[in-house]
Amino acid sequence: MRRVLILLLTVFSVVPAFSQAKHPFTFEDMMSLKRVAEPVPSPDGKWVLFSAVDVDLASNKKTPHIWIVPLAAANAANGATGASPVEVRERVLIPDQDGDRPRWAPDGKRFAFISTKEGGSQVWIAEFDSDAGSVSGVHKLTALATEASGELWSPDGKNILFTSDIYPECDGAPAAEQECNAKKLEEHEKSKVRALIFDHLLYRHWNAYKEGKRSHIFVVPDVLASARSGEPGSGIAPPPPRDLTPGDSDAPVFSLGGQDDYAISPDGQEVCYASNHDKVGAASTNNDLWLVPVTGGTAKNITADNPASDSTPQYSPDGKYIAYRAQQRPGYESDRFRLMLYDRKTGEKRNLTEDFDRWVGAFSWAGGHDIVFSAENVGASPIYYIYPELCPAGCHPIKLVDGFNDDISAIEIGTKTPKGAAYRETIFLFTRMSLGAPTEVFAAEPGDCVIGLSKTKAMLLGESTEPLPQCAVSKARPLSHVNDVLLSQVAMSPFETFWFEGAKGDKVQGFLVKPPNFDANKKYPVKFLIHGGPQGAWGDDWSYRWNPELFAANGYVVIMINFHGSTGYGQKFIDAINSDWGGAPYEDLMKGLDYAEKTYPFIDKDRECAMGASYGGYATNWILGHTTRFKCIVTHDGMFNSTSAWGTTEELWFNEWEFKGTPYTNRALYDKWSPHMYATNFKTPTLVVHGQLDYRLDVSEGFQLFTTLQRQNIPSKMLYFPDEGHWVLKPQNSQLWYKTVNEWVDQWTKK
Repeated sequence: MRRVLILLLTVFSVVPAFSQAKHPFTFEDMMSLKRVAEPVPSPDGKWVLFSAVDVDLASNKKTPHIWIVPLAAANAANGATGASPVEVRERVLIPDQDGDRPRWAPDGKRFAFISTKEGGSQVWIAEFDSDAGSVSGVHKLTALATEASGELWSPDGKNILFTSDIYPECDGAPAAEQECNAKKLEEHEKSKVRALIFDHLLYRHWNAYKEGKRSHIFVVPDVLASARSGEPGSGIAPPPPRDLTPGDSDAPVFSLGGQDDYAISPDGQEVCYASNHDKVGAASTNNDLWLVPVTGGTAKNITADNPASDSTPQYSPDGKYIAYRAQQRPGYESDRFRLMLYDRKTGEKRNLTEDFDRWVGAFSWAGGHDIVFSAENVGASPIYYIYPELCPAGCHPIKLVDGFNDDISAIEIGTKTPKGAAYRETIFLFTRMSLGAPTEVFAAEPGDCVIGLSKTKAMLLGESTEPLPQCAVSKARPLSHVNDVLLSQVAMSPFETFWFEGAKGDKVQGFLVKPPNFDANKKYPVKFLIHGGPQGAWGDDWSYRWNPELFAANGYVVIMINFHGSTGYGQKFIDAINSDWGGAPYEDLMKGLDYAEKTYPFIDKDRECAMGASYGGYATNWILGHTTRFKCIVTHDGMFNSTSAWGTTEELWFNEWEFKGTPYTNRALYDKWSPHMYATNFKTPTLVVHGQLDYRLDVSEGFQLFTTLQRQNIPSKMLYFPDEGHWVLKPQNSQLWYKTVNEWVDQWTKK
C-alpha cells in the first residue's frame, strides 16, 4: 500500500567539525555563496540532481553547474548505517561544463540539461551510470540559432520538449522554419539599422524588447538516437525540432520563475500549456490552458470559461487529471491562486482550495492523487497536503512542514516493512531558505506511523483540528550542505517578529534584525526596509538583492513591516491596498515604526533611513512628501508620477487595476496617490536608483524624481545603471549598489 504523507518537519543541523571566531556578514561572503535550484529525483530514487550557481565577482560572471547527491544522504546524515561520509556529500557532476535545469529521462540512464558551452543556450544530454553516480559522456542535442531552454523529457522517453524565442512569421515545415529564423537573426545582427516598428502593445517586457519574436514550445523526437546521430561519422542528421505552438502568441506565457507553464501527459501523447490569446495582451491576465497532441495539430482551450489566469499545469501520475493554479478576477495579477483539478475524461473542473485563504504556490502530485503544495503564511511558506477524493466539495489543507519552502517534487519508492511486506513509500523533496541561510535541498519522509483514513478525511473536511500523533512526525533532513562551511564563519542575528495594531484596527506583523555583537545598552541607527510588489511580503527568507542580514552587519537595526497589501495574511488583507496606495499601507508603516521605537530601547529614533524598491520605491517617494521623520531616503525603481508610469509601463493591467482605469478615465485617483503631486513638501536627503532596462517602471520615473530634488536644492544623488532592469543582477553592479546605498545611509545617520 502507499503511505499517506502526513508530516511535520524536524530539522537536524549539520555542525561543522571545527570552530573559529565569526565575522560580520560581508558582500564578498554573500557572493561566495552557491545559489541552489530545485531538486530533481532520479526515477530509481537513488539520486537527486540540482544546479547551483557560482558567482565570480572578479570576472563579473555567474555560472551554474549540475550537482548530485544520493537521496539516502537524508538518512545517512542522521546516523543511519551503511553509508560512508563520502556517499552522503553532494558533489559537482560535470565540472568542466556549465549546466542548468537537469531533467531525467524516464529510464534514469540519461538526463537533459541546459548549457552555453558552445555559445548560446542549448539542450544537452548526459549519459548517466546510476550504480557509480557518474556521467560517462555528454552530447549536444539542439543547435538552434534562436537558442533553446526549458527542456522537459516526455514520460514515455520518446521526446524532449523545449522552448525557443522565434519569429512567428517563420511558421512552416520544421527545417524551413529553422532556416527562416536563422536568416532573420543574421539579418538583424548584420543590419546597421536598429530601429523597430510596433503594431501592438507589449512590444517590450520586463528588461528586453520583443523584436517581433514569440516564445514557442518545440519537440524533438527519439532523443537518444538524435543525440548520438550528431556525432562525427554517424552520417545521419538529427531530425529538426517541430513547433507545437505556432502563431503570434507566446506559448508558454512570460514568467519570472517558478514552475513550468507546460507539461506532458504520462503516456507522452499530449502537451498542456498556458497561453494568452487576448487581443490586447498588455492589459490582460487571461492566460488559458491549451491541449495539443505531441505530434502537432489544432490546440484546444480547456479554460475558456475563466477570464482570469490559469497556469502551471501538471498531469496526475495516472493521467486522469490535470492540476493547475487559477485566479478568478480578470486583470488582477494579485488575485488569490487556487488549486484546480481538471478531469480529462469529463472536462469537469473542481476548485480544491476555495476555503483556504492563502495563495497556492509550488505544488506536486505526491503519488496517486495526493497533492502537496507550498503557500505563504505569516512570514513563512509551509508545505500543505490535500487528497481530492476525500474532500470533493473543497479541501482544508493539512499543514505538513513549517518554514520557508519551495520547489516541491515527489517520488514513490518501493520498500518493505520489517516483516518483509512490500509497500510504496512517498518521499518528497523541496528547497528551504531562511533569513540567515540561502536555499538548500531538503528531503522529507513519513514518520513511523500513519493516521487512519477517517482521521485524514476529518482533517481535510475541516471537522477535526486535533494535532497529529508524535509518531506521524516526519523524518525531514537537509540533503545538501553546499554553504555550511562559509555560513559557519559568519555572525548573523536571529530573526525576530512583533505585532501591532495598524490601519483599520487590523493586526499587522513586523520583523526586526539586530546587528552582530549586539549590545542592548547601546543606541543603534535604523534601516527601515519597505518591500515591493506591493503584493509581496517580508519573511524568514533569503534575498541577494535586499538582504536584511547584510544591511544589519555594519551596525544597524533593520525593521520591516508587512503592511496592508502584503501576502500571507488572507486575500482581504491583500486587496486592502487596491486604490489606496498611500493610505492604509503608509499608516501601517508609520505605526509599525512607532511601535518599534517605543518597544525597543536600543533604537535611536533620530537616526533612521527609509529604503525600498519597486512598490517600496513608491512608498519612499510617498514618505518623502508626507513626513520628515527620516534622516535619509533610498528609493529604487519607484513610481514618481503615476500618469507617466502608466504611459511607459509594459504590463498595463497592473496600473489599470490598482488605479481603477486609465489616467484619462480616472485622473483623480491617479493624482491622489502620485508622489509628484506632493513635491513641494520634499525635504529629506534622497538617493535615487534606477536601471535603463527597467520596463516595469521606466527609468524616466527616476530621472523625474532626481530632477525635482535637484531643482529644490535637496541633498540628492542618483545611481544609474545603463545595463540593469528592475533588479540589479550583475555581480559588480550589485557590489556598487550595496556600497553606494550603505555609504549614503552612513552619511546621514552616523554623524
